[in-house]
Amino acid sequence: MDILYTRCAGLDVHKKTIVACLLTPGSRGRPTRTVRTFSTMTADLLTLAGWLGAAGCTHVAMESTGVFWKPIFTLLEHSFTVLVVNAQHIKAVLGRKTDVRDAEWIAELLQHGLPRRQLCPGASPTGTAGVDQAHERPWDASERVRSTGCEMLLEGANIKLASVVSDVVGASARAMLEALIAGTTDGAVLADLAQGRMRKKLPELERALLGHFGPHQRFLVAQQLAHIDSEDATIERVSAEIAERLRPYEAELQRLQTIPGIGRRTAEIIGAVVGVDLARFPTAGHLASWAGLCASQSRECRQALHWKDSER
Repeated sequence: MDILYTRCAGLDVHKKTIVACLLTPGSRGRPTRTVRTFSTMTADLLTLAGWLGAAGCTHVAMESTGVFWKPIFTLLEHSFTVLVVNAQHIKAVLGRKTDVRDAEWIAELLQHGLPRRQLCPGASPTGTAGVDQAHERPWDASERVRSTGCEMLLEGANIKLASVVSDVVGASARAMLEALIAGTTDGAVLADLAQGRMRKKLPELERALLGHFGPHQRFLVAQQLAHIDSEDATIERVSAEIAERLRPYEAELQRLQTIPGIGRRTAEIIGAVVGVDLARFPTAGHLASWAGLCASQSRECRQALHWKDSER
């Protein structure tokens, strides 16, 4: 097979160490292999980059191992062509698997141009940091939903607020909870804090807000509300940072929102994770696979797909 890259390296990446195999031109047309092991500490990663650069290395390949490849990719991508490849595509021969052999195998495949580059979040407009933020915000939002466990505290005090309102920390319900925490027990006074369309439910609210709301419940619900406020503030900060990073792509975000079911937040996540350059995806199927939306290849799924094809 032809050698495409005469100076390249394969990295076998682990949590604490990296085994690097550097291939350079040797005698009689056979490449020279040099294997070194580095720590994953930043100082050692810089040493690795310096060693590869001094040898004239142009291409580096490594497996997409968990999250361990990310800092290495970030550090090397500005000086080398870095390929992050799917481990399933470069399996070594059974019975010959060691860290050194894995690094050599990756380097051998790379010099012939065989590994297929896997799409990396770092290649999106916002970079890896933007992807992390895009994933973090929904996590914060889901934590906020779970933190409304104050509903269980209310049930324990026989306050049936959740039976009347859909959101026990919405504007009207929040005002009632704060009044309960302050010591108000009169159902009519509490119900009168309802706002907007909620005022149509005053009789139901008055009955639902009569219970036995003791000091310990007041304390615990107050802590829950403080926790929700803290999460809301975190979500706002992350949202502002994402919006700032995506500002140059406002036109693309607006266009994404013309798709039915795609709102601002979903458009931002798509922009951060997928990017706006769809030329990286050969087909719509590749994009769906990258987004984790591929349908299951179950018998029922295959039958449904066959039925759809026959209808065309």
